[in-house]
Order: sequence, then structure tokens, then C-alpha cells
Amino acid sequence: MISEALQQHPAVTSVSTRIPGAIVGASDDLGEMTLQIAPARIVETCRVLKHHAKYIRLSGVTCVDRLPREPRFDVVYLLHSVELNQRLRLKCAVGGETPEIHTVTGVWRGANWYEREVYDLFGVRFIYHPHLTRILMPEYWQGHPLRKDYPIHGFKYSYTEET
Repeated sequence: MISEALQQHPAVTSVSTRIPGAIVGASDDLGEMTLQIAPARIVETCRVLKHHAKYIRLSGVTCVDRLPREPRFDVVYLLHSVELNQRLRLKCAVGGETPEIHTVTGVWRGANWYEREVYDLFGVRFIYHPHLTRILMPEYWQGHPLRKDYPIHGFKYSYTEET
């Protein structure tokens, strides 16, 4: 449910008129606006916000593990309108054993590294990402260290020396 005051916000009207049903919720706490977006509509929503609502800058992509809630993960996009001097947060709830969402690298090339970091640390896969590989952890690393069910001391490895 979106309050009447939020429905008048230019970003909300821009998205709701062009993509009906994309916004599944909204809040404005302490002057920080958050739109909850249907995961299947994230790429379209980002395009509309960039080209029609002037949110030309992607400041970051991150994730929150809400274990035991299902859907478990919130993928969070931080947008900035330089012209309007406004910030906007988008959240997509993603769940399941293999969480995945479409990449927004087609809208902002800078999303490439942010999405790789989320993949590496949380295990959220970005569909159609141009180079989805680990960015912080070594390739042999097991698991995703920022998940709430990740072992506190990490996984144990047994290394053998070759002679």
C-alpha cells in the first residue's frame, strides 16, 4: 500500500504510469524514500527512473539477509538524482535456495562490480550479468560469508603439501 503523499512523488508517478504493478510498497522514513519493487520488473523500473525521473547515478547495490524470513534476501539499489539532489532506495525481495534477479548492468555499467560483490558475499545470482565471478573471496572459497547461516569460523580446509 502506498500512501497518498508518496503517490504524488515524481519517481512514484513516473514508474506507476509506465509500469503498472512494479511498485509493491513504499515508505518515507526520516526523509529517505524506499520503493519496494517486484523483482521481475527491476530492470524496467531502473530504466524509467534513469530516463524519465532523472535518477542518473547508481550509488550502490547491496543485500540484506533476513533469515529466517522468506523471501530471505532484500537486494537494495541506491539511486541518486544529481539534478534534483535526491536519493532513492529500491528494494527487491528475493528468496529460495538459489536466489536470483536480473542484472541492471544494461542500465548502469557501474552495477557490474556492485553485483559481483553481492554475488560473492551473499550468493545472489544476477541473471545475464556479463562476468559474474567472485570479486573479494578466492575462487576456491566455499559459501558466502555474509549469509546469516555461514559458520562463524568459516569453512575448514585441509591443505596438503605437494613434494
